[in-house]
Amino acid sequence: MTNQNILEIFQKTNALLDGHFLLTSGRHSNQYFQCALVLQYPNYNEIICGKIAEHFKDTEIDAVISPAIGGIIVGQEVARLLGKKSIFAEREDKSLTLRRGFNIEEGKKYLVCEDVVTTGGSVFEVMEIVRNNGGIVAGVGYIVDRSNNKVQFGVPQFSTLQLEVVSYQPEDCPLCKQNIPAIKPGSRKVKP
Repeated sequence: MTNQNILEIFQKTNALLDGHFLLTSGRHSNQYFQCALVLQYPNYNEIICGKIAEHFKDTEIDAVISPAIGGIIVGQEVARLLGKKSIFAEREDKSLTLRRGFNIEEGKKYLVCEDVVTTGGSVFEVMEIVRNNGGIVAGVGYIVDRSNNKVQFGVPQFSTLQLEVVSYQPEDCPLCKQNIPAIKPGSRKVKP
């Protein structure tokens, strides 16, 4: 499965959107990857997340952890394919935290899974949760790398789709300068 094959799945499921978007990172872009539209199909979920699982199959991993909400389905599927448990961190007062009785076990190795990485903010937050609780980050796996490998997590990392998708700081956004309204299709509330 090549970048082009995965991109075709995104296009077939209308998960690659064009317009003016406010990203979770606070940046603006003319393209948005709505992974939920792909992951609603179990066969595509298995194919795409299977690439992550295949990449990390020989890595010592005790559990998978993901940031809510976008990473939950990715983490669950990768964990299923690897035969590991899956937990997630969710936002509370603007910070990711463990809830629902989830915990990090000291000395255990965790694979962090996410849907889309632009700046890596949510992944870095989850990595900090793992480390602050005595866990070890074994790697990071994600579906879309909007940075084309510019974001480095300092651990083994793998994405199923690497693209350099243009994004802008709001003050530099040409779409804003054209007075095209920005929309926020993701799960996290961000002020325009």
